[in-house]
Amino acid sequence: MNATSTLEMPRPSPFSGIGLSDDEIVSHSPGLHDAMHRVERVAPLETTVLFTGETGTGKNLLARRLHHLSRRAARPLVSVNLAAIPESLVASELFGHEQGAFTGATHRRIGRFELADRGTLFMDEVGELSPEMQVSLLRVVQDGEYERLGASQTRGVNVRLIAATNRSLEQAVDEGRFRADLYYRLSVFPIHLPPLRERREDIAPLAEYFLRRLPCACNRPFLRIDPASMERLVAFSWPGNIRQLQNVLEQSAIMSDDEVLRVPPSLLLEKRPSANGVSKLDAVIHDSEQRLIEQALQEAEGRVSGAAGAAARLGVPASTLESKIRRFSIDKLRYRVTRS
Repeated sequence: MNATSTLEMPRPSPFSGIGLSDDEIVSHSPGLHDAMHRVERVAPLETTVLFTGETGTGKNLLARRLHHLSRRAARPLVSVNLAAIPESLVASELFGHEQGAFTGATHRRIGRFELADRGTLFMDEVGELSPEMQVSLLRVVQDGEYERLGASQTRGVNVRLIAATNRSLEQAVDEGRFRADLYYRLSVFPIHLPPLRERREDIAPLAEYFLRRLPCACNRPFLRIDPASMERLVAFSWPGNIRQLQNVLEQSAIMSDDEVLRVPPSLLLEKRPSANGVSKLDAVIHDSEQRLIEQALQEAEGRVSGAAGAAARLGVPASTLESKIRRFSIDKLRYRVTRS
């Protein structure tokens, strides 16, 4: 199977084929080798696994590898990115709904749990779940039961659950933003993926791996990466990890004129606060926008969508606001008001 999961297709791009496939994990680092070893040990079991690590470190890739090594490999692997779904639609996405369950529910929808029955469900960014959805997920994890929205019939499901997060769920538990009982159910077997800056020995092999997959996209062969460019690649901190590396190589390939791929230095500028007037202006705009969003969330008691939600207060679509909340790493749950 290629790097595209069951239900999540990447954006159309002539470079979409340069991702890593499940049997081509490129690594010489002890940290990633340890993670791969843990995947191989737990894969044949039914144990729930929690992948942790920064965005772009390969959690999706190792989750697919785990499924393909499991006893459920012949059954579906269903993926859902909880950070990409508006909060009001998460329950419907996971559990499905009956026709007429809510405004706009014009037909019955099968949820991700039902689609993954007897297979594997990969829940990415599980730390984004609201307190209400944490309760619902805990029930499924503990009892294997749920109801579609608008239905009274309880349904059973047999799913191997794999979760992933780029947040510290331990800290979220300590701060009361994530249920401790759900955390311990999800992290039966945790696997941490180190960021690319802690695996510098992998940067050159990864760059060369992706280089070999560029010719068909660029209509010309790339024989090597310019040595000075490779030095810059290895020295860079890669806050976006492997995804950022692919992005830089894609842009560099477009800009290169011959068979030698050269990485423009402008693509590898480390972000330093207040480096010049432009960055100061960007910082002011960033801070102002973040404060406005946080104020709206506080007034809306953490709600994003709905007539009284933060999106309506700011006059933007809820999906746009959700994207900005993720970009600014705003914890919307801390604005929730618990009512007795």
